[in-house]
Amino acid sequence: MTGHWRDRAATTFQCQKQPAAGSRGMVVSNHPLASSAGAEMLAAGGNAIDAAIATLFALTVVEPMMVGIIGGGMAHVRLADGSHRFIDGQSTVPLAVRPDTYTLKPGSAHDVFDTVGEENLNGPKAVAVPGSLKAWCETLQRFGTMGLADVMQPAIKYAARGYAATPYLHECITDSAAEMLKDKGISAIYLPNGMPLKVGERVVQSEYAETLRYISQHGEAALYHGPLGDILVDYMKKNGGFIAREDLTGYKTVERQPIRADYRGWQILGPPPPAASGVHIAQMLNILEGYDIAKLGFGSADTIHYLAEVLKIAFADRAAASGDPEFINVPVERLTSKAYADERRRAIDPNRAQAWGAGIAQLESADTTHMTAADAFGNVVATTQTINNLFGAKILIPGLGAIPNNYMNLYDPRPGHALSLAPGKRVTTSMSPVMALRDGKLVYALGLPGGKRIFPSAMQALINLIDHGMSLQEAVEAPRVWTEGNALEVELAVPDHVRAKLVAMGHRVQPMPTVAGGMNAIQFHTDGTMSGAACWRADGTPIGIAGGLARAGVRFGLS
Repeated sequence: MTGHWRDRAATTFQCQKQPAAGSRGMVVSNHPLASSAGAEMLAAGGNAIDAAIATLFALTVVEPMMVGIIGGGMAHVRLADGSHRFIDGQSTVPLAVRPDTYTLKPGSAHDVFDTVGEENLNGPKAVAVPGSLKAWCETLQRFGTMGLADVMQPAIKYAARGYAATPYLHECITDSAAEMLKDKGISAIYLPNGMPLKVGERVVQSEYAETLRYISQHGEAALYHGPLGDILVDYMKKNGGFIAREDLTGYKTVERQPIRADYRGWQILGPPPPAASGVHIAQMLNILEGYDIAKLGFGSADTIHYLAEVLKIAFADRAAASGDPEFINVPVERLTSKAYADERRRAIDPNRAQAWGAGIAQLESADTTHMTAADAFGNVVATTQTINNLFGAKILIPGLGAIPNNYMNLYDPRPGHALSLAPGKRVTTSMSPVMALRDGKLVYALGLPGGKRIFPSAMQALINLIDHGMSLQEAVEAPRVWTEGNALEVELAVPDHVRAKLVAMGHRVQPMPTVAGGMNAIQFHTDGTMSGAACWRADGTPIGIAGGLARAGVRFGLS
């Protein structure tokens, strides 16, 4: 693929995947079987919400290292009437946890929350109260057209019959094998005979299939008020975990309104707190609006320098005042204002890298999944979900066959900080299911996994589309950069001469094979068609629905 952006680019690349086109719907996720599950709902006459929930349940089976029913997430839903809302199904701190429950490991960096015994990272004590299942079921009931049993059928089938392990799944198992081998349940499925599943071997999850069948019949109450919850609570009690029955029965999803940013005539809608992403995407775009990014060129040292400086500014402010708005007074208006952007921009040196502190008063994990779905009626869903690290807490709950999250690793184990632990507190996240509108019409919906690298990568994709004029496929596959103040990570496609100039400007450049995970996106064209794209960093697959039913009277006159 080529585009006019290459005329000014210092970094060029070739796309490794092809986009999909459709007129009646589109589903893009990070596994082909999950995308197929969503497309099946669209083909059956369902809407984008039906497709999204079917895809998410399927992902819990075919991408088990990333997402699960004992996890959390954030969904950006745009309905056919043009309204936008965020469904916050983020995990919360169990009621039994206190600010000093964990002990910070001596020598940990200020932004690394390692604890003694890794209690907040692996095992039962790392598990936060799940929100995913409740959010998915409620969202389907409110905005979908199909029943829970129908949208869950593909997931149940994949779990019961199995599917072939991909190279990506094999790599993820290998990366987590040492810790997973400590748990009999999870290693029995993914490390048979002590070795990671080989590429092409079948992944069968019979126990989890039964759990999904029960949920399909009884809904989210099966976990939050019923016997599946009893199994989870009993396991936690026996193994030192914190989740109790009142944590489940008291859990509630929250509907929130988007953060809105205006950038060069575009309106960008992103997640509000407790997500940090929408606020800081708006903040960074406001600062970058003062530079001619298009003229500087994609992947040039000057463009990357400005990206790095705004990233450091955003992360300094994020550390100072990001969190659950029920617990922290997040200064949203200040951070997203044009005046604050002007103030911060004036302090940027165009030729030298700087260290940045927060500009406001002081007051996560890379293993996630994202999917995007759209229908012909105007409904669109972009949602990011996770169990936090690869394979979450690295355990499997006997009797459920489900892998729980390790969200507790995202809280600061030190009392008195913005991200400190508090009973009932929602996790702060970088999830960025964003949508971009032009003249009030939706043009792009996108998102990706990648922990703290998510919202910087989503912002870069928006710049690729708006400033550099890339195609959708180019925008999701383009090389990325990231920093929060230490090393400046640049993907390997950024050429040596650009890296050398960045070093001369004072950046500590660290080449990386990838920055963040597999982005997927949908573009809406003026003729009513849509394109779907997924990048090379995961097993992403777009599936478009076109064609349609037979024209009325087609049989007339035929013998």
